[in-house]
Amino acid sequence: MNLVRSHVLVCGGTGCTSSGCEKLIKEFDVQLAKAGIDKEVKVVKTGCFGLCALGPIVIVYPEGAFYSMVKEENIEEIVNEHLLKGRIVTHLLYDESVHEGEEIKPLNEIDFYKKQMRIALRNCGVIDPENIDEYIAFDGYKALGKVLTEMTPEEVIAVVKESSLRGRGGAGFPTALKWEFAAKQPKGQKFVCCNADEGDPGAFMDRSILEGDPHCVIEAMTIAAYAIGSNQGYIYIRAEYPIAVNRLQKAINQAKEYGLLGDNIFGTDFSFDLEIRLGAGAFVCGEETALMTSIEGYRGEPRPRPPFPAVKGLWGVPTILNNVETYANIPQIILNGAEWFKGIGTEKSKGTKVFALGGKIHNTGLVEVPMGTTLREIVEEIGGGIPDGKKFKAAQTGGPSGGCIPTSLIDTPIDYDSLTKIGAMMGSGGLIVMDEDSCMVDIAKFFLEFTVDESCGKCAPCRIGTKRMLEILEKITSGNGTVEDIENLKDLANTIKSSALCGLGQTAPNPILSTLKYFEDEYMAHVVEKRCPAGACKDLLSYVIIADKCKGCTICAKNCPVNAISGEVKKPFVIDQDTCIKCGVCEGKCPFKAIVRQ
Repeated sequence: MNLVRSHVLVCGGTGCTSSGCEKLIKEFDVQLAKAGIDKEVKVVKTGCFGLCALGPIVIVYPEGAFYSMVKEENIEEIVNEHLLKGRIVTHLLYDESVHEGEEIKPLNEIDFYKKQMRIALRNCGVIDPENIDEYIAFDGYKALGKVLTEMTPEEVIAVVKESSLRGRGGAGFPTALKWEFAAKQPKGQKFVCCNADEGDPGAFMDRSILEGDPHCVIEAMTIAAYAIGSNQGYIYIRAEYPIAVNRLQKAINQAKEYGLLGDNIFGTDFSFDLEIRLGAGAFVCGEETALMTSIEGYRGEPRPRPPFPAVKGLWGVPTILNNVETYANIPQIILNGAEWFKGIGTEKSKGTKVFALGGKIHNTGLVEVPMGTTLREIVEEIGGGIPDGKKFKAAQTGGPSGGCIPTSLIDTPIDYDSLTKIGAMMGSGGLIVMDEDSCMVDIAKFFLEFTVDESCGKCAPCRIGTKRMLEILEKITSGNGTVEDIENLKDLANTIKSSALCGLGQTAPNPILSTLKYFEDEYMAHVVEKRCPAGACKDLLSYVIIADKCKGCTICAKNCPVNAISGEVKKPFVIDQDTCIKCGVCEGKCPFKAIVRQ
C-alpha cells in the first residue's frame, strides 16, 4: 500500500462542476505524475464546501490550505510549489492576508465557517461521496447497526421524539409524530419516502447533501423503515439534478453490495430496499400528497387531508415522508443521543438549519447554523454583507411560500416560531437577500409569477385567485394601479390563504402579505405617485441627467442604443423620455455620476 502524505480535496458539487472542477482534477493527475509524486498525493472529488461564490475550490491537507476560484492554469503552480516544495501559494488562498511563514487559519476560524455548525452537511466537502468506505470511515452505518442490534422500533421513535427534531421541509412538523402514527397502523405494507424535489427558486440544500453525502440519507431512511415496519422506500428527486441522481444510485448499489440494503441487514431478520423515482420538476410535487400521486404514476396533484399519509399514503397504505435534510440529522441523533441534539438551537426549534444563501450578498452558498442564529449574523458575518456599499433592505425566507423580513427585524432569531410570528416562515431553507435597489412590489410579483406558473390548477382559489393577484401586481408595477387595487389584493390574499387545497396555494399569498405589512409605503408610491422608489419597475422609471454634474463629454450619447440623448459638447445633455427605453446603459457609462434613476 502506498503511503499518502497529502490529500487534495476538489469540490465536485454542481456549482464547481459547472465551473470546471473536472478539468482541475485531470490537470492535477497530469501535474502530479509529471512531478513524480502521484503515488504520494491523493486527489479526492468531494461534495460542496458551501462557499459557492468562490468556486472552484481546492483544499490541500494536512495544511488545510483553502484555494479559491482555482483555474486550470493554477494547478501546475500548486503542485510544484505547495505539494512538491512545501511552499503554500498565498495569492490563491481564500484569505490573502495569510502570507508565507504565517499559520493558515483552520476552516472553522474563517468568517464564513466559524459561526456554522455542520450536522446535515458534516460530510459534504470532506469525503468522496462515491466511495462507501469513506462514509463508513466517518461512522457511516454505525447508527443503523446500533438500531438493528440494540434497539426496538419503539425505542428508535422515542429517541427521535426526545430529540424534538422537526421537519426541515417547510412547516416544521415533529418528525417522530409522523413515524409514530405510521408505526401504530396495523402490520402490513408500509412505505418510507424521501422528498428530494427541491423546487424553491435559489434553493439547493437537499441537492448538495445528496451530492456530497448520499449514504447518510440511505442510512436514515433504513432506520425510519425499521421504526415503522416498512420494507420498501422511494426517493423522489427531480430529474434536473443529474449529479445527485447519479451519486445516489451509486450509493444505493454500494449499500446493496455491502449488505446494508436488501435482505437480512446486519444479519437480522429486517429487510429494506430503496428505489429512485424521478420528478419532472413540478413545484407542486414538493407537497407530500402530490409527490405520492406522482410516484404512483399519475399527474402530480394534491389530495384532501385527512386521511394523512401516515394512515393512508402511497398506494393507499401508511407512508412517512421527510425531506433530505430531515433524514440527514437522524444518524447523528442516534449516535450522539437526543440530549446532544436538544442542546443545540432554541426552546422549540432544536438542532441546526441549512440555508441556501443568495441574492445581494458577498458570500453566496450553503450555510448550516444553529437554530436561533439571527438574520444579522447570517447576512453580515457569514454572508460578508451587501456588495458595493449598498444597504440591506430585506431577506426572503421560505421561497415563494415565505415572507420578506425588513431591516427593522434583522435581529430576529431564525427559528420556526420567530419567523412565523413576523409573517415569514422557515420553508425548506432558501434565503434571498435584497438591497436598497430591490423593489418589494416587484419581488412579490416575481414570486407570484412562479406560483401561478407552478399551480396544478386543481382548486379554484389557487388556479384563479393567484392569477387575479398577479394581474393586480402587474397593473401596479406598470403605473396603472389604484389604492383600491391594494385593498383588493389584501382581500384576495387572505381568502386564498384560508381556502386553497394544499400548502402551495395556502402559502402563495405570503410574499404579498409580508411586503404589504412592512413595505406598504412602496405600494402607495406606485399607485399614488406613479413612482417606484427603488427604480426597478421600468414603466415607472426615468433616467435624468443632472445639469450641474454633466460635463458634456458625449459618452452617454455615444453609448445610447436608441439615440435618446442629445446636446452640445461641453454643455449639459438631455434625455428624450419618449425615446428612452430605460436600459440603464447611460447611467453605467457616465464617469461623473451625472445620470440618475427617478
